[in-house]
Amino acid sequence: MKYGSIKTVCLVVLACIVVLSAYADDRTVDLNSIVIAQFNGETSMGWREGKYLRNYEFSWALGASRFATKTEDEDGNEVNFPRMAYIDAWPVTIFGYNPDEPQKSLGIHGRFDRKGYNWIDIYPVASDGTTPFEIRLPGRVRFIDVWVWGANLNYNMEAYVRDHMGIVHRINLGSINHTGWRNLRATIPNHIQQAKRVLPNLAQMRFVKFRIETQPTERVDDFYIYLKQFKVVTDTFESLFDGDDLADPDRVPGLWANSTN
Repeated sequence: MKYGSIKTVCLVVLACIVVLSAYADDRTVDLNSIVIAQFNGETSMGWREGKYLRNYEFSWALGASRFATKTEDEDGNEVNFPRMAYIDAWPVTIFGYNPDEPQKSLGIHGRFDRKGYNWIDIYPVASDGTTPFEIRLPGRVRFIDVWVWGANLNYNMEAYVRDHMGIVHRINLGSINHTGWRNLRATIPNHIQQAKRVLPNLAQMRFVKFRIETQPTERVDDFYIYLKQFKVVTDTFESLFDGDDLADPDRVPGLWANSTN
């Protein structure tokens, strides 16, 4: 083989090594199951991402489509549906009959004035209790799952996530036409980009909301749904390098705020 050909082959091999190194985080996998919310009525949650511990302050709120019922109670007070409460109930399959720690679930009491494609949104809000708050999900998420108590009603459930470019994607979790507690799980499609070439390489998704949608032929006059343990299965591996803190979107604003001109 001529010297020029050998040199060309070496350059190609070197280029391949560089490319593979640049995207190594996409190929090294460290899968972890991380609970995003237990629906215990908590107002803060935290989890570890690599060497950093993230803490988020949020609670939950409900929204609904236009035909949600508005009525009055026996005392003449206005009652708006859907209603939300934290109920002393949980899936025995995962917590047992006597859990080590007190458990609750997020209860939804729904009612609509007419059948159709009605919907209820369950979404996180900031500490003021009203401003929508999108939860930055850890790592490169492979699966989203949540435990749902159903009453054999023909409704469907979705999760909405926002990618790093601001595009909102609907992830179908499936029907809740089942009896009692069931785990709903969905795979995150490959077309949702969660890594990029430039720093920070990690392009995290944000959780926007859950949506429960009724089907046109199903009753909607009075129903209950319960949610428990929203979690993700995610790849949290990140390569460490000198100066990796400057690629952490949570740390950069603080570094600049404490800088001197």
